[in-house]
Amino acid sequence: MMNYGRRKTLAAAFLVFVLAEGCGVRSQLRGAEPCSEAGRVQSCLGICGEGTTVCSDGFWSACAIPVRQESCEGVCGIGIQTCADELWSECIVEPTQASCDNECGIGYQTCIDAEWSECIVEPVTEECTFGCGPGSRTCTDNEWGQCSAPRPLPPILQATVRDFSDTHPDFERPGPAEHETGIVEEYLGPDGKPVYAGGPNGTLTTTGQEEFDQWYRDVPGVNERTEIEITLQTSSASEEFYVYENRAFFPIDGQLLGNEGRSHNYHFTLEAEASFVYREGQVFAFDGDDDIWVFINNRLVIDLGGLHQSLRRDVDLDAVAEQIGIFPGNEYPLKIFFAERHTVESNFVIETSIADLGECP
Repeated sequence: MMNYGRRKTLAAAFLVFVLAEGCGVRSQLRGAEPCSEAGRVQSCLGICGEGTTVCSDGFWSACAIPVRQESCEGVCGIGIQTCADELWSECIVEPTQASCDNECGIGYQTCIDAEWSECIVEPVTEECTFGCGPGSRTCTDNEWGQCSAPRPLPPILQATVRDFSDTHPDFERPGPAEHETGIVEEYLGPDGKPVYAGGPNGTLTTTGQEEFDQWYRDVPGVNERTEIEITLQTSSASEEFYVYENRAFFPIDGQLLGNEGRSHNYHFTLEAEASFVYREGQVFAFDGDDDIWVFINNRLVIDLGGLHQSLRRDVDLDAVAEQIGIFPGNEYPLKIFFAERHTVESNFVIETSIADLGECP
C-alpha cells in the first residue's frame, strides 16, 4: 500500500501538470518530447522553415532554424522580409522612385514606408497668346498660371436689328412654346443669310419661306432697321472668357415700329457678324429665346429655333473643327441670327473664350 506522503506528492505533481496544460502551454519545440539516443540529430519544421533538433539529457532540444529571408511585394515594390525566432518581419522595401505626370508634365514620385508622395514636376514655362502678341505662362504645383500676353479689348459685336409688327404671321403666334430644330439649312446662303428649310407650308412655328425670308432682310412696309453694339465683358469667373448677359434684352424699346401698346418692343430680329482666328481650346455658348442660330465658317453649330423658353447650347470648336472645316491659325467668320417673336421674355446671353473677337490695344 502506497503511503500517504507519496500519494500526496504524486497528486500535487498531477495538479501542476493539469494546470499547466489548462493554461494553454504550447510549444513547437521538440524538447518537450523524450528521446533515448543522446547526441542524435534529426530534422524539424517550424514557422521559419526546416531546422534541426538534438537529443540531449533524454529530451529533444528546441528546433534550431537558421534566419531566413524571402522576397516580398509591398506598396513601394519588391523588398525582403526576414523570419527569425519563429516570427516573420514586415516586408522591407527600400525607398523607391517612379515616373509620374500631372498638368505640368512628367515628373517623379517617391515611395517611403509604404506611402507614395505626390507627383513632383519641375516648373514648366511655355509660350501663349491671346492674339495680340506673344507671352508666356508657367505651370507650378500642378496648376498653370496666367498668360502674360497682351489681351484684346472686350469684344464689341456690331449688330443689325429689324423691327416687325405683331401682325406678321411669324410673330406673336398662338400656341404653346416649342423648340424646333431644322427650320434652317446647315449652310448659309450665298448672301450670308440663313436658308429656310421648312418648305412652302412652313413648320410648327413658322409660316413659310416667303415670310421667313423677311426676317433678316430689309423689306419696306414689313420691317424697319437700326444698328446697335453688343459689348462683351471679361468674365468674373475666368479671365479667359468674355460674357454678355442680358435677361431683359429689349434693345429697341420705343423705337422704329414702337411697343404696340406693350411694356417692351417684343417683335424683332438681330444679326451680328465677326471674324476670329481659330485656336485650339476655344468654346462658344449661347443662351436665349426665341430663335438662335449660330454659324461658324458658314456652317450651323447651334440650332435653337422655335418659340421656346430660354435654352443654352455650348460648342467646343475642337470637337466640331473637322466637321465645319476649320484649322488652327486660320481666320473664320462667326455669324449670329436671333429672333424675339413672342411675349413676355427676351434673354440674350453669350459666353466665349474666342478672345480675338475684340481689337488689340
